[in-house]
Amino acid sequence: MDVQRGRTDRRRFLLIAGLPVLTVGAGLTYLLWPEPPYRPEARTDLEPLNRRLGPFLGELTDAHWLGYDIDAGGAGDDRIPSPDSRIRLVGVAHLPAGGAAAITAKPDHAFAPGAPSGLPAPLKKYLPADAAWQHSPGFDAYANGQGGKNEASDGTPSGRYLFDVARDLVHFDLLYLFT
Repeated sequence: MDVQRGRTDRRRFLLIAGLPVLTVGAGLTYLLWPEPPYRPEARTDLEPLNRRLGPFLGELTDAHWLGYDIDAGGAGDDRIPSPDSRIRLVGVAHLPAGGAAAITAKPDHAFAPGAPSGLPAPLKKYLPADAAWQHSPGFDAYANGQGGKNEASDGTPSGRYLFDVARDLVHFDLLYLFT
């Protein structure tokens, strides 16, 4: 009987000693396991864009865009943003028929040829390669200043808007600072 009792004590000891070792090993494996790289996908929902940009661009349709915290390092995590978040809103959308021509025809904005830059990879396929983009620092100032301020828009925007009159497209690349 003593042999049986000694065997049970050894099993109990191994179980009691081994369980924490296995738990620590599993925890370290989880912490050190590499995460797959974050690959953002283009969004197509219109409500956030129309709420922010619609008051001075008109009702947008057929949009492809990204909105992300540039200070998060592209991790794609859903952590709580810092008190001074910088949210990049970048994409392309269709304007109402004749919308781009109406905006670019205003003489006080003085539009000239321009080109998008620094476009995130998930959006490149949505910008036509042969588009004739037009840009105006005057329109940017209007949209980011008085035109960009409405009750539904939070944060302070800055950025660029480019228009393709032939396709009624707008390309926007904005930075919203939340303080």
